[in-house]
Amino acid sequence: MSEEDEIARLYKRLARLDDAVVLQRMQAHGYWPAQTGFPPDPSDEANERREIEAELARIGKSAVTQDVEPALKAERIRRWDESKKRRSIKKAERDAQRRAQLQAWAQIKAATIVHAGIGVSAQLGDTHSDVDKLTAQGLPILHSAADLAAALGISMSRLRWLSFHRRGATLVHYHRYGIAKKSGGIRAISAPKPVLDQCQRWILAHILTPLPVTQYAHGFVSARSCVSNAAQHIGRKVLINMDLKDFFPSIHFSRVRGLYRAFGYSGAVASLLALLCTEPPRIAASIAGDPRQRVFHVALGDRCLPQGACCSPAITNLICKGFDQRLAGLARKQGYTFTRYADDLSFSGDNRDAVGALLGAVRRVVANEGFAEHPDKTQIMGQARRQEVTGLVVNHAVGLKREDKRRLRAMLHNAAKFGLESQNRENHPNFAHYLQGWVAYAVMVDPSSAAVWKSALRRALKNA
Repeated sequence: MSEEDEIARLYKRLARLDDAVVLQRMQAHGYWPAQTGFPPDPSDEANERREIEAELARIGKSAVTQDVEPALKAERIRRWDESKKRRSIKKAERDAQRRAQLQAWAQIKAATIVHAGIGVSAQLGDTHSDVDKLTAQGLPILHSAADLAAALGISMSRLRWLSFHRRGATLVHYHRYGIAKKSGGIRAISAPKPVLDQCQRWILAHILTPLPVTQYAHGFVSARSCVSNAAQHIGRKVLINMDLKDFFPSIHFSRVRGLYRAFGYSGAVASLLALLCTEPPRIAASIAGDPRQRVFHVALGDRCLPQGACCSPAITNLICKGFDQRLAGLARKQGYTFTRYADDLSFSGDNRDAVGALLGAVRRVVANEGFAEHPDKTQIMGQARRQEVTGLVVNHAVGLKREDKRRLRAMLHNAAKFGLESQNRENHPNFAHYLQGWVAYAVMVDPSSAAVWKSALRRALKNA
């Protein structure tokens, strides 16, 4: 007999012995202390044993008094009812948890904006503005999206709708059209729709306009104009004009957000303000075979300042404060005067030998500031030729160009003689207002000629 068989035989023999006999034999051979019985079972094992014995007794009783199949069916029904009850309780708990989560999310949505689109939402979690800095500048104290919505007088849902960044959308917040440039080509205009325009006008009035710009910026600044810009360059030996290419589109969302952060606003408020003031260039496109024939406005690049929005010029003037100071310093070093009207840079002075050095230094600063020179529009003008700044002659005094005066004088004369519409060769929708605008411009440039121009205008409008 093998060792395994012998062990199995001994095990079966031991299993047949009574526990008392086993204990007696173990004590006789010294495997268990004398006068000591078996230790009690652990409480959990004892409880489990009692439950099993009770269940066996119940099953045994059922088997004696009933058929097996009805008992099994009853047991299955009991267990199924218990299972449904447990599932019902769990479902109620999950529903309550879901309702609590939805309520919490509704409260979050009512108080803040946690996502405004891909690539623009990184700072929305910051809701702490620098109160001292904002107060010192006289700016409204805004910490969160809820503060901004309340200040703009719109709901959080509307603020979320206006500021959300989409690469492709069937509905956008701008009207887009083109106007002809004097130099040729089409200038793309993006005019905000009424709701967004209202928000931008609030931003312009309460945040942008109160902040000072440099003395060198003359475009879109109160009490300054193209006339004040041109007046800085009267009677100089050398005049240099430089134009910045794609001026508004070159100022992107991150730069505008950085400007609002520099004012002292939190990341959340700065991001939302920048989103309200920027928009990517878009093109209308449709999907072939789309049964709904939807038109998608697809972004062609990053968000930037739209030309046609009221905030864009004011933002550029504030962003260009350092740029203006650097260019003014370069000009002053060479004995020149510098001014900027939007994207038109003008330098004038009497040192002809400094032109090369000045232009080289200016071009380096322009590139360093993230702008680009329009090479076809850079002009260097001496006194021997007509010097112009923002369309006005500055050789001896600020004045209209000769051809502009002749054209306006002819239109007014012929309108008085042949009727107003006889001069509307470009089909202006309201030619009378167009003429009034031209006369107002001429009077602004040369106030001493006001009586002459206004008299001619009155004669022209008699035949309106």
